[in-house]
Parts: sequence; C-alpha cells; structure tokens
Amino acid sequence: MSEQTPEEPRADEIEATPEDVAAEGATEVVLEADDEAEGQPEPAGTENDEAPSVPAGEPEAPTAPPAPAPAPPAQSAPGRRRRRDQPAGPPPVVRAKARYVRSSARKARLVCDHIRGKSVEEARAILAHTPRAVARDWSKLLESAVANAEHNHELIGEDLYVKAVHADEGPTIRRFQPRAMGRATRIRKRTSHLTILLTPKE
Repeated sequence: MSEQTPEEPRADEIEATPEDVAAEGATEVVLEADDEAEGQPEPAGTENDEAPSVPAGEPEAPTAPPAPAPAPPAQSAPGRRRRRDQPAGPPPVVRAKARYVRSSARKARLVCDHIRGKSVEEARAILAHTPRAVARDWSKLLESAVANAEHNHELIGEDLYVKAVHADEGPTIRRFQPRAMGRATRIRKRTSHLTILLTPKE
C-alpha cells in the first residue's frame, strides 16, 4: 500500500489573518506618501542641516558677542538735589572763640591787627614770628577755626582767609600788694575774649 501524503493548501484557499491585513494597509500608505513627496520640492534648510565640521587642530572661530541693549535715556536729577548741590546765599563763615585769655585786650589787638584780611598760610607765618606772648594764643585759636571749617563745614583750610578778628575785654582779676605805712596797692590782672572768623576765598 502506498502512503498518502497530505495535500498542501493552495494560495487562493488560505484565509488572510488580521496581522496580514494591517501590514498590507501600512505598506500602501507608505507608498502613497512617497509618491506625494516626489512631486513637491524639498523645504529649504533640510539639506546639510548639520553644522560644518572644523578641521582638526584649528581653533574654533570666536562667536561675536550679542549687541548690548540700548541704554535708557538719562533722567534729570530732581529739583531738591539740584538746590542742595548749589550753595544758596553767601559763603559760610566759620567762627572760633577763646574766652578768659590771660592777656589784656589792648595787647591782643596789637597782634590781631597784623593778621586781619590775610590768608590762613600768611596768618600762620605772621603769628609764628611775632615776639609777643599773646601771639601763641592767637595761633591756637587760628588752628581751632581751621579745624572747625574742615570738620563741620567740609571746607579746605588752605582756601580760607581771616575775614574778621577782634579782642574784647573780659573780667578783671583783682589782687593787692602791701605797700609802705600799712597801705595796700590794687593789682589788676586783665583778661580778654579773642574771636576769629574765617570764610572761603572768592
């Protein structure tokens, strides 16, 4: 007896599965998309999208920095600051005063008359070479006035001059000295008040 081989099914008799149907549909869609792309020009920038390569060993060219943003228009300062910057009225006058100096007002006036109207540098030189004892008190008072101007009014000492200077009488100290025949002689120890006014040069 001859063995019977099972007959192979023909191609037209095989039923299509859902996977085969999906694959065929996808193929048709891809083919239709390719046909449409052939008829349209390629958009600009699609070719050579990659950055140009730099040869090895050469430094990369520096990129230009971005342009700075335009500066906003300058605004004028408020009126209050403008008034504060501009000095209003006459220049400041700096005062220094020494009270109860143990010298008579007459002797003090003999020295202060030499420095009235002089600059600070000239007044310092005059007082340094004046032989009278009260000149030392005037020199101390002048330095005190310069310090007041620099510390309180923010002025420069070399730019000042002596606007006014005067010596007023102070209280007199009374002492007594015994004399002949039981008498007593009065001794007057006079004092004075010294004043210096400094102001900037015009």
